[in-house]
Amino acid sequence: MKPYLTLLIKKNVISLIFYLVFCNTLYASQEKIPELNSKKPLYDETQELVRGNGAEIISVDPHQAEGIPDFRVLLDLFEGLVGINQSGEVVPAIAEKWDNIENKEFIFSIRKSAKWSNGKPITAEDFIYSFRRAIDPNTATPYAFLYKTAQIVNAKAILDGKLAKESLGVSALADNRVKILLENPVPYFTKILAHSVFYPVERHTIEKHGDHWTKPNNFVGNGAFIISNRVPNEKIELTPNPYYWNKKQSQLKRVTYLSLDDQVAEMNRFLSGEIHMTSKVPLEHYQKLKKEQQDTLNTSDRLCTYYYGFNTKKPPFNDGRVRRALSLTIDREIITDKLLGQGQKPSYQFTPSATDNFGLLDIEYSHMTAKQRQKRAQQLLEEAGYGKSNPLTFKLLYNTSENHKKIAIAIQSMWRKSLNVNVMLENQEWKAYLDSRRRGDFDVMRAGWCGLYNEPSAFLTVFSSDSSLNHVGYRNQTFDKLLKTALSTQSPMERSKLYLSAEEQLIKDMPMIPIFQNVTSRLISTRVGGFSPKIVDDNIPSKDLFILSK
Repeated sequence: MKPYLTLLIKKNVISLIFYLVFCNTLYASQEKIPELNSKKPLYDETQELVRGNGAEIISVDPHQAEGIPDFRVLLDLFEGLVGINQSGEVVPAIAEKWDNIENKEFIFSIRKSAKWSNGKPITAEDFIYSFRRAIDPNTATPYAFLYKTAQIVNAKAILDGKLAKESLGVSALADNRVKILLENPVPYFTKILAHSVFYPVERHTIEKHGDHWTKPNNFVGNGAFIISNRVPNEKIELTPNPYYWNKKQSQLKRVTYLSLDDQVAEMNRFLSGEIHMTSKVPLEHYQKLKKEQQDTLNTSDRLCTYYYGFNTKKPPFNDGRVRRALSLTIDREIITDKLLGQGQKPSYQFTPSATDNFGLLDIEYSHMTAKQRQKRAQQLLEEAGYGKSNPLTFKLLYNTSENHKKIAIAIQSMWRKSLNVNVMLENQEWKAYLDSRRRGDFDVMRAGWCGLYNEPSAFLTVFSSDSSLNHVGYRNQTFDKLLKTALSTQSPMERSKLYLSAEEQLIKDMPMIPIFQNVTSRLISTRVGGFSPKIVDDNIPSKDLFILSK
């Protein structure tokens, strides 16, 4: 709230009171924003928002999207049956209400006012088509595993190619009523359902245009905005969807997302007034910005883990001793406190301790001194056959980013000093990096994972043997069994114990090195209203925002 108070204190008392009331508006509110009878308007007439979005987006097809840049844009273009507001709460979206029968059967009622951007009504059949498309192995949806995680009837068998997509446990009770059946009760089902992989897509548009359906002239969505223009590797421009069910609540007339890998360039364009919001801030400028941009710098916690993943399918990283040795010799406190200094927390486990129904593991090596860790790491490498006469040599892959580069250089130095390891750094642009990761064309890779919903399974399922996101190739029957049992356990206490045991097994095997729990720091203009300082993760739909007058 502080950035806005600095601006609004200059205005009359009536304006200030109105603004404070407005900021409490929730995601699904349908109340029209009142106009003020003041000589100087509160809102900027243009209502054009410009957002830095980091890397170029991969796809605006909800069933093909892969990274955070994609998900930011999808929040503006589509809505599922339910949504997540800026406080992290599940709220109605295309479904105005739903019935929950023992956490196993869910019946959603679609709003009568819900329409596609071409004016056609959204029906239950649209969701049935979309769910079947997403889970179809031929679609190759990156996040299709969430249908299995949600335990929708027959999802696993369909993904395994044993049943047809038509057998998925979703049906239409009427044109505006969708029933979803689960194999076991899942108390957190609606949290999973808010993910973009459950967004509907318009069948006629896809069948008519094929892979070109997402081009501006062909695009049909159901969110607050539609695509008006796209320049690859530069920008994507959005304008209001005239048929959006809650269009009265959205004030923006245009939203532009800029593709800017260079975080310094993004920061400079913000400081010059070209951008209203950045995606991140450069590490080397954070402390200066903290002093000079107090009203615009925002740092918020995230349920995200920054880690390095090993290619466990090939030597030398098919040897757990090598993996554990490298993990032991990363000084996480230096990374978080000295190099980053934005509030990140050193992490010795993959699932953040703040995740619902979880906690902090007591991991032995987190209590060891640096010398103790180094000694143990050297022993492990020697046992694996590496030493002065046969130094370990490999490549560390990261996607292009000054922040990732600084972390990689620091860890490269730690490994060289502690273990005499030769590490060659390799950076690739985002799309090339994703391709390398999918193909398994790496030795060690930089990665990050943010919970798709607030529950331990959102993290642990990444490393299940059949996960499409298990790029490190980790396979462990004990881990899989613990996770499977946890997902079907109804007692929160018992489920938590199983999750913790699965995490312990994961850390014991060390197919990846958890490094720190992340935060997001961004610059936000004081002219941007509707932004919550208590934002959860990166969930900032543009329809919640508006531009204040200068």
